[in-house]
Amino acid sequence: MLKGLKAELGDLLSRRIRDLYGLEIVVAPEIPPRRELGDLAFPTGLQLARELERNPRAIAEEIADGLDLPPTVREVKVEGPGFLNLYLDRTRFAGALLAAPETAPSGSGPKTVVEHTNINPNKAAHIGHLRNAVLGDVLARVLAALGHPVEVQNYIDDTGVQVADVVVGFADMRGLGADEVAAIPEPFDYHCWDLYSQVRTWYDEDEERRRLRTDTLHALERGEGERAELGRLVARRIVSRHLATMRRLGIGYDLLTHESSILGLDFFAQAFDRLRDGGAVVLEKEGKNAGCWVMPLAGSEEFAGLEDPDKVIVRSDGSVTYVGKDIAYQLWKFGLLGRDFRYAWWPEEEVWESTTEEAAGDREPPAFGGAERVINVIDARQSYLQKIVRAGLERLGHMEAAGRSVHFAYEMVSLSAAAARQLGVETGDGKGLEMSGRKGIGVKADDLLDQLEAKSREEIAARNEEITGEALEELARQIATAALRFFMVKATTTRVIAFDFDEALNFEGESGPYLLYSLVRVKNIRRKLAAAGLADGVDPGAAERLANELWSDDLWDLVFTVAQIPERVESAGETLELSLLARSALELAQKFNAIYHRHPMLQEENDDLRTARVATTRIFAGALEGLTDLLGLTVPERM
Repeated sequence: MLKGLKAELGDLLSRRIRDLYGLEIVVAPEIPPRRELGDLAFPTGLQLARELERNPRAIAEEIADGLDLPPTVREVKVEGPGFLNLYLDRTRFAGALLAAPETAPSGSGPKTVVEHTNINPNKAAHIGHLRNAVLGDVLARVLAALGHPVEVQNYIDDTGVQVADVVVGFADMRGLGADEVAAIPEPFDYHCWDLYSQVRTWYDEDEERRRLRTDTLHALERGEGERAELGRLVARRIVSRHLATMRRLGIGYDLLTHESSILGLDFFAQAFDRLRDGGAVVLEKEGKNAGCWVMPLAGSEEFAGLEDPDKVIVRSDGSVTYVGKDIAYQLWKFGLLGRDFRYAWWPEEEVWESTTEEAAGDREPPAFGGAERVINVIDARQSYLQKIVRAGLERLGHMEAAGRSVHFAYEMVSLSAAAARQLGVETGDGKGLEMSGRKGIGVKADDLLDQLEAKSREEIAARNEEITGEALEELARQIATAALRFFMVKATTTRVIAFDFDEALNFEGESGPYLLYSLVRVKNIRRKLAAAGLADGVDPGAAERLANELWSDDLWDLVFTVAQIPERVESAGETLELSLLARSALELAQKFNAIYHRHPMLQEENDDLRTARVATTRIFAGALEGLTDLLGLTVPERM
């Protein structure tokens, strides 16, 4: 609504300037720094002063004189050296906000593939993986809210070195076959967590053992033999565990794309032929990369200054590097590969997945891939590899697709020293704990969630002893989820964050539970109003008939902040800076809680004043509910 009003006023002023001075300029408003300066300010006089060689304030006064303002603008004043400051009709504007229908996204924007989570299926997910998954999920929610058809994919690297190491651990270090591995009880991913770090130590004891990794890697890539069968079993069981972990946070996917499908359906072979035939990759005859197919990048400005800019795509032993397979995958995402996956429905997990087998059953898969834009959510350490993927598209002549291939980078997450201790991990030096899957150092995501839920139950019990049983368990889950999701989003993606339980669960601080508590407070107000026989809703027409004076500056400040939220959501989607959503939600909650006690509703005897306060509360609640939905938080009935 506010964005439309800004555009309307900009057009109005542009026409006025054209009529007065014959000039074509675009004018855009600013938000004044203080409430007494109005709601919108156009620096129009200053913009025209040099062109017209006149005093900017005199120009602004001339433009303002006789300006035909829309109904939602109450007054225009000339302020300072030449600003046109506009004061909105608070009553009309608030009424219009209440009356504005919630329109569903049109779905008319370009299709976007968002790829996120992408945990190697060799062990349990850890806390670092949660930031990726939460950011990807929130991004998908935002893009969908902005009208973009969104397809969420989770890439499963089931033929990589990490899975090969676990297979070696089972087959060679422990001497187990597929049937014995299938019989290992849950949590299987926890079992593999320990095994993965143990097999790395086992390699170090005898370098000859590393040949087993190479042999296993080739078996996984070919998809043949007992090792490949064992690899499929390991990956399947662990992916199922990962999906269960993500469901605890309300995160799901449209498609699981398996690396084995990319190889088994010759996606990479197709992409490699194009890269080779176009001269994008060359066979090195000598040096450290002898026998490897390499993408030479020394002549590219983007890779200038690197000590070793050339990237190996196919190793000398014939195995394909991660980035090689990712180039093929990226081509498919854009619909540029010329072939498609086969698909299967995984009923137990209720998700589609890629496969090399012919489709079974009568369920027809959606049209996957073929996106206009692809956003890969991968941590900042992978920036170099993502640049290689874009370079691969460029070398094949797909310049537009390369430009729409977006790396959503973010910094890592660790644990504060206090959080590590609470999870039973001593850091020794009093510093935070950084994750290292290879060394087996880290905190499993499910352990973290279990601890969050336990602490949430403690907090709820201290605040409300009446909540017990399943209601207590469900509320604890909701609060724990809100605490973790909000914590992962609230910091800018360029910041390394250290997760801390007390900070995440602080009901009074900058946290997810604080947002939930603010909305539960509104629900309590509405219940009390209804119990007293007072209206807990507001007719927009009644709101528009109220006197402007009833909207005090603090009430109006909250209403006007709500009006700015749609533009902030749009900005978050465009810039991929999702912390804008978290900051906006906090700002709304803090403004509401700051004025809550100053503007009682139940005890207010003046009907019009109570109506203004109830209207403000409804406007606030609608906006914050929208933001919490984008952030993936579920608002409980009580806390």
